[in-house]
This record gives sequence, C-alpha cells and structure tokens, in this order.
Amino acid sequence: MPDLPSGNAAIGQSGGPTAVINQSLAGVVEGLKAGLAASGKVKRILGMRHGVRGLVKSGSDGLVDLTGINAAKLEAIARTPSAALGSTRDKPDEAYCERILAGARANDIRYFFYIGGNDSADTCRIVSEMAAAAGYELRCFHVPKTIDNDLLENDHTPGFPSAARFVSLALMGDALDNASLGGIKINVIMGRNAGFLTAAASLARGQASTGAAPADRPAPHLIYLPEVPFSTDAFLADVEAVYAKLGRCQIAVSEGIRDETGAEIGPKLMRVAGEVDAHGNVQLSGTGTLGDGLADLVKSGLTPKGGKAPRVRADTFGYIQRCWPHPSPVDSEEARAVGRYAAELAAGGEAHASVIIVRTSNALDAYRSECARADLSAVAHRTRHVPAEFILGSNDVSAVFHAYCRPLVGELPKLQKL
Repeated sequence: MPDLPSGNAAIGQSGGPTAVINQSLAGVVEGLKAGLAASGKVKRILGMRHGVRGLVKSGSDGLVDLTGINAAKLEAIARTPSAALGSTRDKPDEAYCERILAGARANDIRYFFYIGGNDSADTCRIVSEMAAAAGYELRCFHVPKTIDNDLLENDHTPGFPSAARFVSLALMGDALDNASLGGIKINVIMGRNAGFLTAAASLARGQASTGAAPADRPAPHLIYLPEVPFSTDAFLADVEAVYAKLGRCQIAVSEGIRDETGAEIGPKLMRVAGEVDAHGNVQLSGTGTLGDGLADLVKSGLTPKGGKAPRVRADTFGYIQRCWPHPSPVDSEEARAVGRYAAELAAGGEAHASVIIVRTSNALDAYRSECARADLSAVAHRTRHVPAEFILGSNDVSAVFHAYCRPLVGELPKLQKL
C-alpha cells in the first residue's frame, strides 16, 4: 500500500435520493473496512448527516459513527431506498467549502466521499483544491448518483436504471388504462435539462421504435424531450392525428421541454407565477402546472366548435419516481460497486477522483459494466444530454436508445390483450 495519511473517513449523500443510493453508502463502508480501515490508515468511518451540512455543523450532532456497524444492518440499509444519512440541496460555493475544510480538520478527516450528482463532484473538486492549497492532506472522491442520468463520462448513473424501470412499468399500466377508457393521457416525467428518464417511457412498448407514425406505434404514442424544441402547434397536430385514428393518445413529456428559443414551456403555461428553487429556477418537479397547462391546451385546441371537449387527463410523476422500493437488479449491483471502487481508489493512493461506469457488453442477456476513474473537473458542474442518435424525429426515441436502456431496467412483465 502506498504511503497514505492516517485519520478518519467521512461519507455523505447529496441531492435527490434514489432507490439505490444506500447501496453506494454500503459499498464505500465495505471498501474502507476491507482496505484503509484494515490497514489502520482509517480510524473511524463517519457518516455526514444531510450531506456536508453535517460536517460544518458545530459539535458532533452532524456525524454518525459507522465504524462498528454490523454487516446485517449495513445490508438492510443498502436495500432500503432514499438517503439513510439524509441529503441536502446545498450547493457549496468557495466560502461554504472553506467551512467544509474546517470541519474536516476539526474531525481529523483525511478521506472524503460524496455520493451525488455534478454539484457534488464540484464540491469535491473545490474542497480538494482548497485542502491542497492549505497544505492539508485530504483525499476527495465523488461517487456518482442521479436519476437524471446527466453526468458526463458515465455510460449511465446509479439511480437512473431504477427510475427508468419505474417509468416503464407505470407507462405500461397507464397505457392499458388509456386503452380501456379512451381519451388523451399526458404523463409529465422528471428531467429539466436531460430527457433520459422520459425516453425510458418507450420501454413500455415492449419493442424498439420502427419509425412508424405516432398512431401506428404502441403506446406511448408521443414522447417529448427537452433536447428537441417543443412547438405547441406541432404538439396539438400530433395529438389530434393520434386521437382521430385511435380515440386515445398516451403522451410522455419531460418537465423541462423548451421552445425553439430555449425558454421552458412549463412556466409559459402556468396560470399563476410559479415557485422558484434556491437557484432561481421555476419549480417544475412536484407540481402539476405543466401537465395542467398542456391538458388545457389540448382541450381548447381539439374541441370542435359547439362540440364536446375530448377527455384529457394529466399526471405528474414528480418525486415518486426516485425511491420506488423495487429497484433494477443491475442498478443495485452497480451502485454498490461504485462505492467500493471509490474506497479502492483511495487505498490505491489516488488523491481525488470521480468514479464512472463504463459499459463493456451491451447484450440483453450478457450485459456487463465496470468502474473506472475520471478527473473531478471532467464531471463537476457539467450536464450530459440525450445524444442525437437516441432521438427519432420530434416526438420519439430511436432503436439505439432502446438497445442502450433495455438491459439496465431488469425484467419487465409480458402483458396480454384480448
């Protein structure tokens, strides 16, 4: 083992919880116990309550000692969705990171592991650079997590396969409901800047896209991603064409759809001014405003003069997608693996890194992946978008996306119609 500092390790969870984020927590703990703790380089393994908030909090209330946690309890936590340590939406700037570094010094932390998205990677980067400048040896590792699947360098991110599985199953059942009663059904799915999760709705069809016209596709008939400019006129024409032929239409739409100027459609359709989050973004998740606005648009646009409005309903999945307690088996395994790998990188002498997932085989019955290292700066504060080869026209996704996503979600039920 290389010459490494001795001290404590800290692990935190940040951003939106997922069905498998605790698998990553367990993976880091296991990896540390087998490596740095076994060698005596790590004395205590500390969990940060609510991410870095736990480290900057005065006293010891923000930290929980995981050093002696038994294997059975750790395994039970790993299989439990949501963030066991609690999470945070804090987006540390340099001043906040100074406080994080001070908390690391106060608790003799030499190894810092942060499970989260690109903002978490950026936190690791800033803290690592500050520690180096201050002459304090602190090794910082980002462990990937996000249902949005928008981290660069990664083939996909832990949390996404399980959320994609939920979306697929939900759209399968919803399509049968829509076929039973007819009408127009709009499903708004998470994804402000990247449409991967909305694209996963296509798996509900049970087959890859053939490029058929919307009315000739299995449901969902229409899929709208934020990567493709959204036109309300084209949307109405799409819906009308499907409804006229089938008497029904199922739609999957990303919460972050934008017009040709890049302006978000959701805020434009809001009846009243929307809530904004801590970063000034209009709140999209957890509200029904986009779905309601699109439903109103369809009703007004497709109601014949003096006639009856079509039956239109809208659901906004919101947070329910994140922590459904039936994760993808692939997701569970990979989330555990990235945590272990982060600990292995630390034991191998790395000073800072982001763990990434690399796909090595794409066959449905022989899918494989492995973990690798990337620079924090390659992942931090950057967003990956759905690539052009995954998109088909203005309202569908391609067979290439189906081949990419299908192995990740696990077995889906085979449904039968009369």
